[in-house]
Amino acid sequence: MKMVQIDGTDILLIHDSAGEWHASQGICTHEYFELDKGFLTDGTLTCALHLSRFDLETGEALDPPAELPLALYPVIAEDGQVYLVLPEGPIPVNE
Repeated sequence: MKMVQIDGTDILLIHDSAGEWHASQGICTHEYFELDKGFLTDGTLTCALHLSRFDLETGEALDPPAELPLALYPVIAEDGQVYLVLPEGPIPVNE
């Protein structure tokens, strides 16, 4: 996992054990805590502060205390480059 900042927004870039790329907001929806300090297990991201889990496919909060979902961003990986697809269009990120 790697935190990147784009236009002042923390975005968490994730390359999971299945080789899939994911990107989500970088801060837990429960309390301001950086999600790159958490851990991945079976398609979920766990916040290290209060152990709230989030589904990487949907952003859904699976365990309290978090109730709100994570914002997710589409990711394109091609020719060795990773792109986040934001409303402004694809933005390259360095791994």
